[in-house]
Amino acid sequence: MSGRAQLMWDEAVTGYDFGSGHPMDPVRLALTMRLVEAYGLHRAPVQVTAAKPAGLSTLRLVHRQDYIEAVQRASADPKAAEAEYGLGTEDDPAFAGMHEASALIAGQSVGAAEAVWRGEALHAVNFTGGLHHAMPGGAAGFCIYNDAALAIARLLELGARRVVYVDVDVHHGDGVQAAFWEDPRVLTISLHEHPRTLFPQTGWPEETGAEGAEGSAANVALPAGTGDEGWLRAFHAVVPELVAGFAPDVIVTQHGADTHFEDPLAHLAVSVDAQRAVAETCHRLAHEHCEGRWVALGGGGYAVVDVVPRTWTHLVAIAAGQPLEPATDIPEEWRQQVYRLTRQPGPRRMTDGRDPVFRDFADSGYDPADRLDQAILATRRAVFPAHGLLP
Repeated sequence: MSGRAQLMWDEAVTGYDFGSGHPMDPVRLALTMRLVEAYGLHRAPVQVTAAKPAGLSTLRLVHRQDYIEAVQRASADPKAAEAEYGLGTEDDPAFAGMHEASALIAGQSVGAAEAVWRGEALHAVNFTGGLHHAMPGGAAGFCIYNDAALAIARLLELGARRVVYVDVDVHHGDGVQAAFWEDPRVLTISLHEHPRTLFPQTGWPEETGAEGAEGSAANVALPAGTGDEGWLRAFHAVVPELVAGFAPDVIVTQHGADTHFEDPLAHLAVSVDAQRAVAETCHRLAHEHCEGRWVALGGGGYAVVDVVPRTWTHLVAIAAGQPLEPATDIPEEWRQQVYRLTRQPGPRRMTDGRDPVFRDFADSGYDPADRLDQAILATRRAVFPAHGLLP
């Protein structure tokens, strides 16, 4: 039983727009919401809510005052963007209204966290969030304010004793890890393409937390080319045991869709079907370990028509307790909207036609010649002892 679900949405989030040609095209957000609506997932028992933008005191839970002021200056005058703060760069071009749009997205994630913690919703989804690269003192990787870290910081402020953050974006969740590197109350788990082959070149298995917070960070560095079977094998070999051992009060998850085989910026080969399977597992883990308290965020994803809307609509449907069968036909009205907005044909079904099965690590044993198994074992050896999970 899924219980009450809240979906955070404000049409103004599409103002988070780095400009024509930038991979972070806000059309992906609009198309996702239109697909959610086409399936009726915006109606009861789902409550669609728009939170206020994150205020300065909330932003300061993670970000430095001087950085916030730099974002505000660039927002008022993009020509004033300061590169020392990561602003005005190729990845993070300055644009008018940058502060307001970024604070609005952050506000949705903080609002989702507040709703879950206060019992107003059992699950809350903000697919516009998951901007996990922003650092306390700088922008990075298309991310201005780190809404994921802000949501976790707000949960701690409200009284959460332990929070697990699970990040399955193709890129390492470096900003969230950095924000809580010294905090043993937060366990960050990131599965991502190996730092040798992808930005931000961090997320090695040896990164496990600061002194006094040993084991508070877990990183699975996946070989380029990893597909459904390997991705699911790695997830299930690391995440469920760590979540169970940590015993969180709430789970926050980041569901970047850029692990997909069509994504133009990375090198994994995961399907929508496997992404859906991981979302289902995150849902189950929340019910098994923290009475269902689950905050689910979006993230990266640059196949903006074929992949992102399907992946995140599945996420919303799972949180709503109304999961969509993978073979479900996509409503023609939505496909017409896709063509009007992008001049591209939309996908026809909610599946890539894959059967996301995997060999369980515990049952099938470790293959020392397999690069994926080497990655799994490196993470387990680095982190599990701190949680009493390995002798």
